[in-house]
Amino acid sequence: MFGLVLLAPPVWGQSEPVDGDAEVVEACAEATNGDDSETEPDPNCEEDDTPEPEPAPTAPIVPLRIIVTAERTPEEALSVPLSLTTLSETQIEDADITSLNGIADRTPNFTFYSGGANRTGQFYSVRGVSNFNAFSRDAVGFFVDDVPFDFAGFIDQDLIDIERVEVLRGPQNTLYGRSSSGGAVNIVTRRPTDEFEYGGSLRYGDNQHFDSRLYVSGPIEEGVLRFRLAGSYSDREGFVYNRFLEDDVDDGQAFTGRGQLLWTPSEDWEILFNAFVSDYREGGNPYVLTSNDDPFDVDLSFNGFNDVVTNAQSLRIEHDTPNLRLTSITAHRFSRQEAAFDQDGSILDLSINAPDFSSRVFSQEFRVQSPEDADRLQWIAGAYFETASFENNRRFLEGSDSANPGTIEADGDSTNRSLAVFGQASYDITDEFTLTGGLRYENTRAELDFVQTFTTPDGFSFPLVEVDDADVTGSELLPRFVVEYRFSPDLMAYGSITRGYRPPGTSFEPFNAESAIFDAETSWNYEVGVKSAWLDDRLIVNLAAFYSDTSNFQFPSIGSSTGSVAIGTADIRTFGAELEVLARPIEGLEIIAGLGLLDAEFTNGNETFTGAPLEGNRTPFNADLTYNIAAQYRSPGGIFGRLEVIGFGTTFFDDLNSIEQEPFALVNARVGYEAENYGIYVFANNLFDEEYVTQAFDAGAGLAGTYGAPRTVGVQFRARF
Repeated sequence: MFGLVLLAPPVWGQSEPVDGDAEVVEACAEATNGDDSETEPDPNCEEDDTPEPEPAPTAPIVPLRIIVTAERTPEEALSVPLSLTTLSETQIEDADITSLNGIADRTPNFTFYSGGANRTGQFYSVRGVSNFNAFSRDAVGFFVDDVPFDFAGFIDQDLIDIERVEVLRGPQNTLYGRSSSGGAVNIVTRRPTDEFEYGGSLRYGDNQHFDSRLYVSGPIEEGVLRFRLAGSYSDREGFVYNRFLEDDVDDGQAFTGRGQLLWTPSEDWEILFNAFVSDYREGGNPYVLTSNDDPFDVDLSFNGFNDVVTNAQSLRIEHDTPNLRLTSITAHRFSRQEAAFDQDGSILDLSINAPDFSSRVFSQEFRVQSPEDADRLQWIAGAYFETASFENNRRFLEGSDSANPGTIEADGDSTNRSLAVFGQASYDITDEFTLTGGLRYENTRAELDFVQTFTTPDGFSFPLVEVDDADVTGSELLPRFVVEYRFSPDLMAYGSITRGYRPPGTSFEPFNAESAIFDAETSWNYEVGVKSAWLDDRLIVNLAAFYSDTSNFQFPSIGSSTGSVAIGTADIRTFGAELEVLARPIEGLEIIAGLGLLDAEFTNGNETFTGAPLEGNRTPFNADLTYNIAAQYRSPGGIFGRLEVIGFGTTFFDDLNSIEQEPFALVNARVGYEAENYGIYVFANNLFDEEYVTQAFDAGAGLAGTYGAPRTVGVQFRARF
């Protein structure tokens, strides 16, 4: 499935001649260049010295058959035999998407649970396959320009200067260097250009939220060396107010920047260097007791802070020959979080959670594949190597009101190594019928050294947990089979069988030696789908249905009395469907809709701490229903309006299904005026001020959680030249 681009790149005021004008021009050209026979003059060809009026701003001409690279080669989205949502540059700007949360909101069966206004502690689910921060490998592969982003706690960032986003649902193992059991999110940034261009946006809204974005691109040596720079800066007050300390909890500042150099020494070589940096200085996680009368007024003994820094570099080298395409991607990424926040959500001096996490990842991917113009046979083969290290120096400061005052301090070092080879081939048996087969072999090793100590207020220390040289290895063969049949250029059906895999690993913060290691997760996944275009491409309808059986599903268990976290394993069964509809009933009007239905439940297993049976319970951190519908209109005079509804079904935040978020919906509205090079808009997000929880847990003193943003209203200005 896919989200089809219904809007052209936002070059406001650009228009094209209609078909009738083109025919007249062609006829006049033939009359001028024809033979010498006498003919009556065509009045349509007579010269007209009347100056043409300046064109008014018009709705952009829309390219409908968009090109994606979901399967590592440029092809029409209608031809990709998997469930795929695509968000174009225009769709991203029209919906004002600036984070992964915004991407998930417009993608069926993709839910994202943010830690309030902060950039860490992010949880998500795709088709019921969920993550739990850094405790196990991410269920979804997140890629920015083919570079994998590691650990859910560090993946959320400001999206700047984005050309396209592709969300692939289901296991992705035979085309990607880093494998994923739930899907892949490809974020493609704009590339350096041969023509000088620049632009940006300014936004100001409630809570004194100021956001600015800027980009500039152009040639250093035309046709050979180009550059692109992009960045963002934001500053805001928080929307959670601490009445006890008379200050905001979750205010913050953020900076992101990206630089690219593109070198094309010849037509068959392309070398791209990409560097990224981010720095977030934010308030503490705004955990609120759910029993509070007002979720945005709290009473905490400590406000806290949250500082996250990231830098990443990559070198991508591509070489095309008449028979082969070769690609090398070398990448490095470092992230660190230093934070402290009130764990108990009250004015009592109970517990301060003070994380100090850092990760470093090196990866190398090689790919060789058939040329883009390959006829019946298209193939790809690749190899991938990754090494990752994670340091955990978290402290829990148990205050004077706790049962055992003192400091619990962790000192953990974990390393992970992955080696993989993968490949896939597609062959057109006939012009309508195609068979695809793929295979991946992956080998992993994870190691952990961990010590947790308790220090009393008088300085006496003793160990609570000691894990020395814990290690686990795993390997797996992962096949994929696909059958697709094209009834016409506008109608295609497909079916697939795919093996999913999440390797065994070590928990970065075990509560005993037995909980330090968890087993591999494997699944068989079955999918059928239809992709179609109707009414001269004015209506796009795509449907997919899926079923999967998963063994040793890796899920989080949280000890309600201790706050300890462990990775449990149990079998689950998942099935559901996804529908996406895009319509353009009249010029300028677009209707974009998505629906996801999901049933994901445990078929056996027990809760880690209590031993309670899980059979029949829903898996945590996924909604059984997701939907989005947006209607927007661009008038020939430059008026833009958009109304959008984003909805969610029931979500459970724990494996025992004792903490529940009921169904809710958010309404967003946007209206503005667009000229040739600029646009100005007024927006309102969460228009009806819906209250909803994004995360929740047992804090000892009661249920605590983070709430989604309240109604926010503001104004935005965009320009590009």
